[in-house]
Amino acid sequence: MEAINEIQKYIAGLDIPAALNVLANRFKNKVIFSTSFGREDQVITHIIFSNNIPIKIVTLDTGRLFPETYSVWNRTLEIYKKKIEVCFPDTDKTEKLLKEKGPFSFYESVENRKECCFIRKVEPLNRILKGNKIWITGIRKGQSADRSNMQNMEWDESHRVIKYHPLLDWTGGRVSDFIAKHTIPYNSLHDRGFPSIGCQPCTRAVKEGEDERGGRWWWENNSKKECGLHANPA
Repeated sequence: MEAINEIQKYIAGLDIPAALNVLANRFKNKVIFSTSFGREDQVITHIIFSNNIPIKIVTLDTGRLFPETYSVWNRTLEIYKKKIEVCFPDTDKTEKLLKEKGPFSFYESVENRKECCFIRKVEPLNRILKGNKIWITGIRKGQSADRSNMQNMEWDESHRVIKYHPLLDWTGGRVSDFIAKHTIPYNSLHDRGFPSIGCQPCTRAVKEGEDERGGRWWWENNSKKECGLHANPA
């Protein structure tokens, strides 16, 4: 695998569509974009689909998503007429969790919440990423303090893949302007105080003064606001 600094040379100075095209052609069939249908992810989906960039788009259906998330998912398929692959949690592990701990065990402890996230999100993502070289994400620095020092390209040791964050330095306003300019479908929850949207039981609208991810796992006052998908870059 080429070093990150070498890969960055190939895309230096390029706009996002051109950079994604370079990566897709240099690592054929080894570049993947995971979407949760949030605003940032919709921007990247639009760029990939509108420019016919050969990057596979996949989503995780945890089984606990908002109805509004399914709506924007369906609307995206209708508009772009392209496929979005989907991955589900392991049925046996999910059934075992619910049988032993019930449907809301994640409220009881951080350990329980991380267990649920692992079964519904992390393990399916590991299956998705297997065999890929580049993982595209919609992460922005402004989403939380934990993400403010991230680099636009980095090695993720836990998943053994290079992560590329093309919108890392974008502001929320720039994302909104891009969506409006290109008439991109987006989750209606964003208009109701939900800048970050995950599973329905674990997401609420943010309060004044909170960062964009303040509505995720809000009952964990002192814990790091990550589910495990992006918690281990090195």
